[in-house]
Amino acid sequence: MSEKFSPALRIGDLNDFVAPSQACIVSLNGKKKLPDKVEVSIADRQVKSEPVKISLKDCLACSGCVTSAETVMLEKQGLDEFMSTISKGKAVIVSLSPQSRASIAAHFGVSPLQAFKKLTRFFKSLGVRAIFDTSCSRDLTLVESCVEFITRYRQSQLVDDERSKSSLPMIASACPGWICYAEKKLEPIVLPYISSVKSPQQTIGTIIKRYVCQDMELRPEEVYHVTVMPCYDKKLEASRDDFVFQLEPNAEGCDSEVNMILEVDSVLTTGEILGLIQSKEVDFKSLEEAPLDKLLTNINEEGYLYGVRGSSGGYAETIFRYAAKTLFGRHIDGPLNFRNIKNSDFQEVTLEVEGETVLKFALCYGFRNLLNTVRKLKTGKSDYHFLEIMACPSGCLNGGGQIKPLPGQSAKQLSQLLESVYLENVLPADPFDNPIIKGLYAKWLEQPGSEKAKRYMHTQYRHVEKSVTSQLNNW
Repeated sequence: MSEKFSPALRIGDLNDFVAPSQACIVSLNGKKKLPDKVEVSIADRQVKSEPVKISLKDCLACSGCVTSAETVMLEKQGLDEFMSTISKGKAVIVSLSPQSRASIAAHFGVSPLQAFKKLTRFFKSLGVRAIFDTSCSRDLTLVESCVEFITRYRQSQLVDDERSKSSLPMIASACPGWICYAEKKLEPIVLPYISSVKSPQQTIGTIIKRYVCQDMELRPEEVYHVTVMPCYDKKLEASRDDFVFQLEPNAEGCDSEVNMILEVDSVLTTGEILGLIQSKEVDFKSLEEAPLDKLLTNINEEGYLYGVRGSSGGYAETIFRYAAKTLFGRHIDGPLNFRNIKNSDFQEVTLEVEGETVLKFALCYGFRNLLNTVRKLKTGKSDYHFLEIMACPSGCLNGGGQIKPLPGQSAKQLSQLLESVYLENVLPADPFDNPIIKGLYAKWLEQPGSEKAKRYMHTQYRHVEKSVTSQLNNW
């Protein structure tokens, strides 16, 4: 495999939200072939003929090519490009996900807060300008998601037509594996159920490139924004055409030759960051801690990190609490009582008022549960109001880009450790009380659900015709 890709991507077949496919299903002549006839370049296999060139529009996020084949991975989504950009003196900003923070903390045996501060020291020693926290942008996505759910719920109660039937259940849109599958493999009937709110990754990209860079006395085109994520499919998400914007022609200092701006320029996985640390021969555990950049980081005056419960974003729990309070005047204290339905990756919680179930939410993790849920949705048999769908079994903490188990450590043991580490030193907090988010609304976005918030914090999903298959016969 070419040396232009990051070390983590040269290991071999990688495992994202489903087991790696034995071959990409797209072939040169449009006919399915046996494994020994595969014509796609896979990292740990010999290519039998010229590799098929597959665009992102052809990708099904099946983990056969999106995580393993050189023909699909983007050249700019790796460590070489990251280090090259730093060396060129561009203003590099890193946004760290809480799942990646937990993975690194567990690997090195430190707390999430210590891991964050040590990573800040490490990145700044390389020349990074600032390190932010996507727990912060996640709070903004949750606020917008809460408002969107209330709108959809009331619409479903008041209007009895086809439009109301497609308003619920609302489905979380933070998982790029799920979004990719929904757009490219499911009928358009499913897409209206998906929340229009951007993921925390893209939200923080929008905040940095469209607003915060001004406070840092930087122009959007001067900023190279990198996120650290638990999932390889986040690279795919950052590359969507929907997440590119054009500078205003009359913007002060605007370079007419640089007018198309990515919200997120590059995505590095947790495993790639571990590889970078190891390549620099850094004793991470002994590394001095640095102060955190508070501009977009959930840390209070006492020095504690804060955020929502839920290692995959807390969408179901946060929206459930908000809906119970807003719609039915019910205040819920303490953790929600999610019940296992089919397995630990499919759980639900309900709210009853006067003997009637008025709210029914579910966590749906893993591809098998996902398919069963979608089947009921398409046949009109789903009675849920909200679905937190994540393609990875056990959710985002178990993403394919996370650090792998240590020798002698099972995947289950690591998963349990990550769950316990995830909220260590992190105080549960209501996103609506986040002072950073309040400031963003007051100074920029006006109010939750406003037209300005919809313009910057929401997107749309659509059925995608695969360009290769659309030109093939007998497919």
